[in-house]
Amino acid sequence: MPTFDRYIALGDSMTEGMCDEIHDGNYRGWADRTADTLATLSPGFTYFNMAIRGKLLGQVIEDQIPIAKKYISGPQTLITFHAGANDVLRPNYRPEITFALYERGAKELAETGATLMLFTVIEKATGKGKTAELWETRFKDFNQNVRRVAAETGALLIEWNVALFLSDRRFLATDRLHLNEAGHWRVAQGVLEVLGAPFDPGWKIPLPPAPKSHFFADFRADFSWLVGFALPWVWRRIRGRSSGDGRSAKHSAPVLLS
Repeated sequence: MPTFDRYIALGDSMTEGMCDEIHDGNYRGWADRTADTLATLSPGFTYFNMAIRGKLLGQVIEDQIPIAKKYISGPQTLITFHAGANDVLRPNYRPEITFALYERGAKELAETGATLMLFTVIEKATGKGKTAELWETRFKDFNQNVRRVAAETGALLIEWNVALFLSDRRFLATDRLHLNEAGHWRVAQGVLEVLGAPFDPGWKIPLPPAPKSHFFADFRADFSWLVGFALPWVWRRIRGRSSGDGRSAKHSAPVLLS
């Protein structure tokens, strides 16, 4: 079983841990959960989460990777690079640009000698209609690029499309985009399994069938989502704003966990 003396997490809201439980004023998230377990295996273990919600791939590469590279000490440093989904969701998405950026970022990290982990995303959207079909097509192509880059760099690959049960809405927060506490726990266990670290195999057990929903409850939930999340998201896009504007990362340097 490999051990690491440092874990550096790079990315956007997924890695920041949005909509998980809050610890010390920050969302906990799957990366924090992963770090907590890795810390039990290696005295002096440090952790460093630079992810910020809303960040595009280019911003992660330009703002986070240069800082991360200062703290890499070979294969004993684990780096997770989970970025690009925000680009795919944008109306002006250009895959040729996103794919090239992703390859550039991953290869720059791989060249440091760190242990690199990359991620596909679940392709099947929870909704229906033309928008859901468009996103599914985009994410399938995005994932193909991730798989190619992982093979070329020798990175560990987390393939979430073998765990489609994670698209169950019961693992999603009320914004229907980010994972809730149960979802982040399951992702952490999946990451730990790939790393060869202690994990709970129960993470792979799907939830039992959901009880039948009722029209009025669904209507209230849909209306709340539209007003609370969808319309604000559209308004930010119109103004060229991001939910991460003005925010800083959880950590500006490695913190000691063990």
